[in-house]
Amino acid sequence: MDPDDEAIDVIAVQLTRLQRIRERTAAQIRTKDGVDPAAFAVLFRLLQDGPMRSGTLADAVYSDASTVSRQVAHLVDRDLVQRMADPTDGRACVLVVTERGRQVAEQIRRRRHENLTRVTESWTPDSRAAFAELLRRFVDDFDRARPSMVAALRESHATLTGTENCS
Repeated sequence: MDPDDEAIDVIAVQLTRLQRIRERTAAQIRTKDGVDPAAFAVLFRLLQDGPMRSGTLADAVYSDASTVSRQVAHLVDRDLVQRMADPTDGRACVLVVTERGRQVAEQIRRRRHENLTRVTESWTPDSRAAFAELLRRFVDDFDRARPSMVAALRESHATLTGTENCS
């Protein structure tokens, strides 16, 4: 086997393994406030990017509108996010993190930092920095390649099922 192919196989297997470990861990934890771990991404995106409409938020977290709507309702019920009139169009609303939401997000961020420090405690600072750079690069490149990967998978699926687009 080509060493490059072997490396790609290792990456694929480890990504699947990491995803399963994270899903299992998420199923075992809840914050004191009962925040669903799936809603963390929504809360952190609002903190990072500021107030936005629900549809924009769904795009920003790579999710569909109905899923984000449920997550937002979860956060609103816990007074972590509030709906406010959109300053550019009063008929619409934007989602804004509350002060309580900021406090909870900081607790989550601190706990995440502590956990990742535990995971990498035997690593040198240079190893952490190298991994951080490679992981950032991988995620950026994955995001950039995502549209072409989706198109290729759809094309492959259409070919396998005989459902090519007949426009």
